[in-house]
Amino acid sequence: MTYCLGIKLKDGLVGIADTRISAGTSTTVKKKVLVLQDGKASLFIMTSGLRSVRDKAVHYFQELISNGIVYDKMYKAVNAFGEQIKRVGYEDKEALLASGYKFNLNAIVGGQLQNDTEHKLFLLYTEGNWVELDEGSPFAIIGNSGQGKGILNRIIHPGTTMRQALKAGYLSFDSVRVSSNDVEFPIDIVTYLKNSFHITETRFQQQELQQVSSEWNEKLKHYLDEMPEDWIEKIYHQ
Repeated sequence: MTYCLGIKLKDGLVGIADTRISAGTSTTVKKKVLVLQDGKASLFIMTSGLRSVRDKAVHYFQELISNGIVYDKMYKAVNAFGEQIKRVGYEDKEALLASGYKFNLNAIVGGQLQNDTEHKLFLLYTEGNWVELDEGSPFAIIGNSGQGKGILNRIIHPGTTMRQALKAGYLSFDSVRVSSNDVEFPIDIVTYLKNSFHITETRFQQQELQQVSSEWNEKLKHYLDEMPEDWIEKIYHQ
């Protein structure tokens, strides 16, 4: 399974992805984020689904770019990557189904290209269609998302700062991690500041963020003890 999160804010974009790949009883570490940037073009792609589908679609997309195709708006690049997913489907779907595998690849694509008036964030589905995230839905999680949405729903809105989004995003990942054995460190974090045309990418190991997790756990216990208890008395006096 996978945890990939993309957040769109007024100030820019935040992306967080785990790196665990599970195959039967074995696990490996592989990147799930692809960053492409050059001059007035910056985008990242995070994926969840079959690794073989992901790798093939990414190679096809990179080949288009290396052959000189230039995308000047994000939706055009998202369309192109979606076409590569469909291309892999034409080539491999029947064989995968015959082997008991579901053809599956979802992606979060974010960035800003030369003729975009602002940074963009898209959720791309296996079928190659997509939705653009906006103020009404400023974040998306692909993969294992159940335990990680709560804090994001409470915190994330378009005016949330990048630092707040990074904190909430990490705690969202950590909530999924402690509840699942198929989401794990290290994590890759990408950030994009509006109109900068530059994406930063940073990898974190568990020990680097252990203090954050520990302090969050202690604060949760502390504030739980401080919550009003008058309503509980009704339960014990029946």
